[in-house]
Amino acid sequence: MQEPVLVLNATYEPINVTAVRRAMVLLLKGVAQAEEMHSSEVHSAAHAHRVPSVIRLLAYRHIPQQSRALSRKNILLRDRNTCQFCGRIFPSSELTLDHVVPRSRGGRSSWENLVACCYRCNNSKGDRTPEEAGFKLARRPRPFTLHTSRQLMRLIGHRDERWRKYLFY
Repeated sequence: MQEPVLVLNATYEPINVTAVRRAMVLLLKGVAQAEEMHSSEVHSAAHAHRVPSVIRLLAYRHIPQQSRALSRKNILLRDRNTCQFCGRIFPSSELTLDHVVPRSRGGRSSWENLVACCYRCNNSKGDRTPEEAGFKLARRPRPFTLHTSRQLMRLIGHRDERWRKYLFY
């Protein structure tokens, strides 16, 4: 029930990725229709429903300039669970958030100053800037934008061929 489902606007523009559970609710409420299906099914007491891979909203939704809340989850998502100092990929539970400019030196908790970091690199860096610790950032941290969201949809879409025609590969 936590598999990703691509959500399209009424105009077939990709706008989000949601879990199967939420997608099924939208389908059953009549707010969306399935465009692509998985071969698996979800069973209730009386019915079996095929699991969607791509759904499309039936009414057009205006999507304002998207910005995401600053949170651990979104920083890890932006950085793709990759330590920004050693470049290795870790499960979320093995990553911390690091302030590039330490808080003790006036560094703020912002998109531009927080990066995903493994425990080993975070402990080695300590209360220093990356330059002082001899580290180099893999990527300059930036805010999570609509462009970032689309890039992530494409990355997730590599696992599901049914998404490709909607993500403009």
